[in-house]
Amino acid sequence: MIYNEQDKNTRKTWLLMTLFLVFIILFTWVLAQVYNNSFILYFGVIFSIGSNFLSYWYSDKIVLSMSGAIPADRENYFDLYTVVENLSITAGLPKPKVYIINDSAPNAFATGRDKEHAVVCVTSGLLNILNRTELEGVIAHELSHIGNRDILLSTIVVVLVGFVSIASDWFLRSGFRRSDDRESNSGLWLILGIVFAILSPIVTNLIHLAISRKREYLADASGALLTRYPEGLASALEKIGGYSGGLKTASNATAHLFISNPFGNVTKGIGNLFQTHPPIEERVKILRGMDL
Repeated sequence: MIYNEQDKNTRKTWLLMTLFLVFIILFTWVLAQVYNNSFILYFGVIFSIGSNFLSYWYSDKIVLSMSGAIPADRENYFDLYTVVENLSITAGLPKPKVYIINDSAPNAFATGRDKEHAVVCVTSGLLNILNRTELEGVIAHELSHIGNRDILLSTIVVVLVGFVSIASDWFLRSGFRRSDDRESNSGLWLILGIVFAILSPIVTNLIHLAISRKREYLADASGALLTRYPEGLASALEKIGGYSGGLKTASNATAHLFISNPFGNVTKGIGNLFQTHPPIEERVKILRGMDL
């Protein structure tokens, strides 16, 4: 099952990058018709190819910068380092780089394009409230994301979704001014352009939902198997879920990366359907029901 999910995540990554390429080219083609300027289409082709390149090679650096993360040195974060090292050996993974976000909100995420270029990042708030067993549960969860090949897909989404949002926002703010006075079919192209721009954030949320919930359940299960102690992660999730504040550097683009919703407690009831993370109560229940 784990290997099947790894292969699926690899295929999803390339599919996402291909769909992004097609979407941007199609979007800029519509804009070219609205503005009667073929240069916009040429720019769209270059932009989409360049975005895919940047998202593959530099998305982890972009995410770390957006999150305000800094390298965690071994001397000051010895326990964190030893937990990452020991569990990496157990999981058969190269030790990822370790970063820290100085924020009281307890949270963590993993990023990078592959297991050889992976990063595990935790907040100072997480280290302050978890004991070592609970920290092992969280780190095992993040290493499972690396082992399951979630990290490339999740990290690329941050960059590509951000580029789409910028393009749609620019169009909606531009006033839809055409470069000439020809009115033939202008209304149709204008409507199409507005539809594309409005749909972009909706597509963004759907992508977040599609890649986030299932992979969190899988990483929970994989992490519990790695430590052989599901209670460690279950207890950690309860403490993380009990913190009501949000992470200051979190954004809608990066929210799906974290082990828990970085904006604080999620909405109850039907609101949960539109969250990037499954309810913590449900995750804890599943972990405590595991028989290892």
